[in-house]
Amino acid sequence: MATEELLDSPAEIEAADPSGMLRAVASSAAQVREAAALCAEAGLARLRDEDRPRAVVVLGMGGSGIAGDVLAAVAGPACPVPVLSHRGHGLPLWVGAADLVIAVSCSGQTEETLSALEEAVRRGCRLLVVGAAGSPLEALGSRGRALFVPVSQGRQPRASVFALSTPLLVAADALTLLSCSPEEVEATAVLLEQLAARNRPDAEMVLNPSKTLASSLLGVLPAVWGSSPLTGVAAYRFACQLNENAKTPATWGVLPEAGHNQVVALDGPFAGRSGSAGDDLFRDRGDDDDVETTSLHLVLLRDTEEHPAVARRAVIVRDLARARGVEVSELVSEGSSPFQRIASLIALGDWTSTYLALAQGIDPTPVDVIGELKDSL
Repeated sequence: MATEELLDSPAEIEAADPSGMLRAVASSAAQVREAAALCAEAGLARLRDEDRPRAVVVLGMGGSGIAGDVLAAVAGPACPVPVLSHRGHGLPLWVGAADLVIAVSCSGQTEETLSALEEAVRRGCRLLVVGAAGSPLEALGSRGRALFVPVSQGRQPRASVFALSTPLLVAADALTLLSCSPEEVEATAVLLEQLAARNRPDAEMVLNPSKTLASSLLGVLPAVWGSSPLTGVAAYRFACQLNENAKTPATWGVLPEAGHNQVVALDGPFAGRSGSAGDDLFRDRGDDDDVETTSLHLVLLRDTEEHPAVARRAVIVRDLARARGVEVSELVSEGSSPFQRIASLIALGDWTSTYLALAQGIDPTPVDVIGELKDSL
């Protein structure tokens, strides 16, 4: 079946998605609301009575690790304390009792996160734990008198991004590290509902932005760049979702830094679908000159709040790419707050990567090689 026909057929989409990744992506608004309710039950409001930590260190890997990046992006440069994501075993030497350590693991069994949390308990750090109820993560956190927020199960960790990140924003608001009131949390849920309606499986491709983008990414090498620290996190998340859902290689970057290195790829062999093979002096001359090579496709994630110099650079990069035969898709964040803006782009990347998988005849849910890697350790 042609790509356009499959993506415009809700029945075919459902048949190609046996584990329900699209349903999980569509649950984003519900995840935000459920997480907010679970935060209230867990007593995160009591953090308002505590002093600010010296720093916030968020532990997490893979789909759970993005929660710390979301927190740092939403907090932004106005945050009064450093917010750092830590992906790995143990803890940096400087982390101590004056710091808040947040351990995030959807399954509650992630080896690296448990290792780092154990060290945080040993050092007497302030603790918040977000993960599966009844898991080793919760048990270890209880040894350090951690606040615990459960995460509902049944979804892949990468499809639980809002269930995992919302508690961090609620906690940071209580500690006055950022502003994310209950009204703002609800506004983000409403926006995610609107995006789900716009990108739903029965919305025609010409009216569905994620289906349209997925179609344009077939058979190309996506390079996803953000235009701000906030959209840079969304770019990293998008690239990871392309890897895991669509099993597609992708690169990511953030302007202005990408303009000092990655932009040179626009003059490389992936710039434009045709002509590269014909320009290769060392190619096998027995091959036909009309052989096509994989083409670069630049996805620019634009923020509604950009530094003026970076905004100018983004426009120039877009024009330079198109002049070199590189297709460009430009997506702009939606919403009035940092949480809404990053949520809008994360959601679009989640929808797009899932539709791209289905268009390629790939079930987006399995990540067999990760399982094989873990089993080999």
